[in-house]
Amino acid sequence: MMAQESGNSQQLKSKRSASIKPPSDAVSLSELPATAICGNDISSSCLYVSALSIVYAGKFAWVALLVVAVVLFLFRKIYGEVVGALPLNGGAYNALLNTTSKSIASLAATLTLLSYMATAVISASEATHYVHALWGGLPVIPATIGLLALFMVLTIIGIGESSKVAVIIFITHLVSLVVLVVAGGIYLAGHGLEVLRFNGRIPTENGVLMALFFGFSAAMLGISGFESSANFVEEQKPGVFPKTLRNMWLVVSIFNPLTAFLALAIIPIPEVALHQEALLSHMGEVSGGVWLRWLISVDAALVLSGAVLTSFVGVGGLIQRMTLDRILPQFLLALNRRNSPYRIMIAFFVLCLSILLITGGKLAALAGVYTISFLLVMTLFGFGNVLLKVKRGRLPRPEKASPLALAIAIPAVVLALVGNAVMNPRYLVVFLEYFLPGMLLVSIMLYRTALLRGALYVLKYLSDRIFRFISSSGELVSRWIEEINSQEFVFFTKNDDVGVLNKVMSYVQQNEQTRNLKIVTVLPEGEEVSPGLAKDIEVLDRAYPEIDIEFTQLEGEFGPELIRRLSAEWEIAPNFMFIGSPGTSFPYKLADLGGVRLII
Repeated sequence: MMAQESGNSQQLKSKRSASIKPPSDAVSLSELPATAICGNDISSSCLYVSALSIVYAGKFAWVALLVVAVVLFLFRKIYGEVVGALPLNGGAYNALLNTTSKSIASLAATLTLLSYMATAVISASEATHYVHALWGGLPVIPATIGLLALFMVLTIIGIGESSKVAVIIFITHLVSLVVLVVAGGIYLAGHGLEVLRFNGRIPTENGVLMALFFGFSAAMLGISGFESSANFVEEQKPGVFPKTLRNMWLVVSIFNPLTAFLALAIIPIPEVALHQEALLSHMGEVSGGVWLRWLISVDAALVLSGAVLTSFVGVGGLIQRMTLDRILPQFLLALNRRNSPYRIMIAFFVLCLSILLITGGKLAALAGVYTISFLLVMTLFGFGNVLLKVKRGRLPRPEKASPLALAIAIPAVVLALVGNAVMNPRYLVVFLEYFLPGMLLVSIMLYRTALLRGALYVLKYLSDRIFRFISSSGELVSRWIEEINSQEFVFFTKNDDVGVLNKVMSYVQQNEQTRNLKIVTVLPEGEEVSPGLAKDIEVLDRAYPEIDIEFTQLEGEFGPELIRRLSAEWEIAPNFMFIGSPGTSFPYKLADLGGVRLII
């Protein structure tokens, strides 16, 4: 039953394999541009999170923001361990894909896409609103569309070029924050701490603990963007990813509590609510004058624009990874001369544009999508770390998050989810309005073979009555199923017993849409395969009649070179090749294997 491929199937396979080869000369980002791309998103949080935390936590706002910094410190190790062990684009999706099933990983991917979508539209709109406040003649909706289009073009030109823009925005933002902090310090030196004492005498509603709880829940929005670096880790130079996490943590831990404290020392709490949308620019005007208000407003417009760029870059890495795994249509993988996935960028721009026009620029509802999606992605990443420890314990990793860190960090994010749901219950409804259609689309792609089989059954049932019309449709659907299932997969074994191979067959049957599996063993020259291995494979071949198994024995050394050679000879992309979890003595990193996946 170890069947040979037909000529037609070979053509289909060759065409598909050619379309999914990843670029080999992608730009590698150093520490500063990589930090700038994701840092613009997370560092822009100080523009709104100080006001939010003061509204909910009052005089304890800076304490709530320090607690957030502690939680984020724990997530540095969590993200560092997962991405260090699995250094591939996709973030939470990649973590869950290599530890659970595609369906669960697709849940994380959908949430991440919604988070990027909401981030891009909200950031672009808020950036143009800041400029509109300075220049009343600016049309907000057309300017928002233009800003989204600008960053679409920048990412299509290439990540190297767009990172230069991100660096300029990031450095400008940090300089502006330093100027604001210095101006606030000089103001306090000349005017004293009377406002801080006044705010300290204001009683806290519902007690200190509830104030800290709701303040913490609101302040957790200040770390949105922390997950972005994991979605384009393959575009970063080796060792850069943990540095981006450290740098983002430093920015958030220093400026968010500090600006909240200065706001409490300069502006009375009752006045904060009146300037909630632009608290820092108001604080700049009070402490330094109109020139500082202008500086902070221009900086806000720039860094919010940088958050739009973060969304485009992050979503590009994520969708490429999902498309390589056949969760999204393959035509999205087309690259231009600069190795940029331009179709992904155009599709994301069109999606953002449609949401902007449907809402008419009234984007408050999208805050619900933004909040719930981001916090759920953080939670799933934490669970991905737990699963990595349990199911892939032998996989080498540069650092490890302690069980205590996981026990604190994951419940903390769940508490923030609960707090936001209590503070804004309508957010859950709005979130579901966007999440369910998105998940439906991904589910259709994920289970399209089963859906097509169901469609084929219906077509055959109706063919008795409308034979001429339906029979042609049935043949078309059959060819679709044949094309999907003709993709061949490979599992590299090293004298594994029948129990291990049975787990492999079970995984392929449950998670992959294929009829063909090569089981390959690579042995040094002169060494022979275990006598029982071929018999075990024959047993599995009979146990899984729906999958054609081909056993191949090769001489040589297993490694990146062999994978590249076999991928070219067999026309099977590396992400359709599987291995068991390597031990600490394995001489290669997982990233060196070109996308080979772990399933045992």
